[in-house]
Amino acid sequence: MPLIGVLALQGGFRAHERMLRGLGAGVREVRVPADLAGLDGLVIPGGESSTMTLGIEREGLREPLRELVAPGAGGGGGGGGGVPVLGSCAGLIMLDSDHLALMDMRARRNAFGRQLRSFETDLEVAGIAGGLLRAVFIRAPWIAEHGPDVEILAEVDGHPVAARQGSMLAVAFHAELTDDDRVHRLFLSAM
Repeated sequence: MPLIGVLALQGGFRAHERMLRGLGAGVREVRVPADLAGLDGLVIPGGESSTMTLGIEREGLREPLRELVAPGAGGGGGGGGGVPVLGSCAGLIMLDSDHLALMDMRARRNAFGRQLRSFETDLEVAGIAGGLLRAVFIRAPWIAEHGPDVEILAEVDGHPVAARQGSMLAVAFHAELTDDDRVHRLFLSAM
C-alpha cells in the first residue's frame, strides 16, 4: 500500500485524502518538512496559489518538496526522477516554472475567469480509458506554455488543461470533486 502525502497547508486537501483512501492508499497530511519522510507520492491540491506559496515558504517546504519530487534538480523542469506527484488546479500552478519549478511549463492563473466563470465539462484525457471524464473547473488555470518534455493530455477550447512530465501529473480541474477516481488511479499507477 503506497503512502501518499497530501499538502495540507490550505485548499481542498481532504477530498483528495478521501479519494486516495478509497483506492487503498495510505495518506499523510504534509505541513512541515518532516512530514515528507518515507512518502511514495505527493498530491498538491487546489486552493489559492498565493496563499499556498506563502505557507510553503513559511514552513520551509520549498526545497524539501523539490528534492522529494525531482532529486538533484538544479533548475526548472526536473524530469520527475523522484516520487510521483499529482497537482490539481492550484497544484498545477505550484508545479510550474514560476513556483516550485518542477515541470517545464508556465501556468496562467484564473485563465477561464473568476468564480462566476467556473464550469464543468466532459473531457477526453489521454491515458485514461473508459470514456469521457467529468471535470470541475473553479477559477482554473491553463498551461500557457510548455517545453518538449511535457505531454499534453487534455485541452479545453484549445488550451492545455492536463499534462504529464515524467512521473508528474498536473490537471487544471478538481478531479477530487466527482465520484470518478480515474485521475487518482492514473497517478497511483506511476508508483
